[in-house]
Amino acid sequence: MATKQASHSVLSLQEAAQAAAERGFGLGTEQDAGRGRVFVRRDLDIGSFGVNAFYQAASGGILVGEHDELGPGAGGHEELYVVLAGGCTFTVDGEEVDASSGTALFVSDPATKRSAVATEDETTVLVVGGRPGEAFEPSPGESLAPFFWLYRNEDYEGALAACRDALEAHPGNALILYNIACLESRLGRPEEAFEPLGASLATAPVFKEVAAADDDLAPLRDDPRFQALVA
Repeated sequence: MATKQASHSVLSLQEAAQAAAERGFGLGTEQDAGRGRVFVRRDLDIGSFGVNAFYQAASGGILVGEHDELGPGAGGHEELYVVLAGGCTFTVDGEEVDASSGTALFVSDPATKRSAVATEDETTVLVVGGRPGEAFEPSPGESLAPFFWLYRNEDYEGALAACRDALEAHPGNALILYNIACLESRLGRPEEAFEPLGASLATAPVFKEVAAADDDLAPLRDDPRFQALVA
């Protein structure tokens, strides 16, 4: 937890990262085991730039999932990764970069695919991001952060409310709309799921394959409208 004084704030990243890993990461899938994310910007109330920390308890575990900064959850940021503890191997557009503690890796192109796997236990990486020449705004993925904890704890109404809050900040975002559809389905309201699902898949067809196999959307699967959407 951050300690705030009149002139400054202090956060123990290692303690916060370990606690975050214990709470769980993302949707709580097997690949998320051992991972934690510290919302440094939010916890220290930073307004001018984006900064988070990612933690992996076990060597060999995923530290940073593969992504670029152009997808529905991304902010179009250039990103600086700084290994604070442990070590990892980054993969940047197919090229592996071994990174021990103290290494800084900068990815300037938002289209570049990047990921990282821990090579030591208790690895922590700080990530700083933003758009050149623009005031910082949280990405859709960061705005969705409360949803993940609520979903893991099966508070689907709370998760839906978190998604609607995120949608206010990012109208029409495909990732947020997709999760709204999943939650409406989970809550036994399949008819309410079709509109956000259709809007999501129209904007991000990449979600069609995900939707076809998503257990959250199982109640819709035999409906011809669903089959048309994922075709």
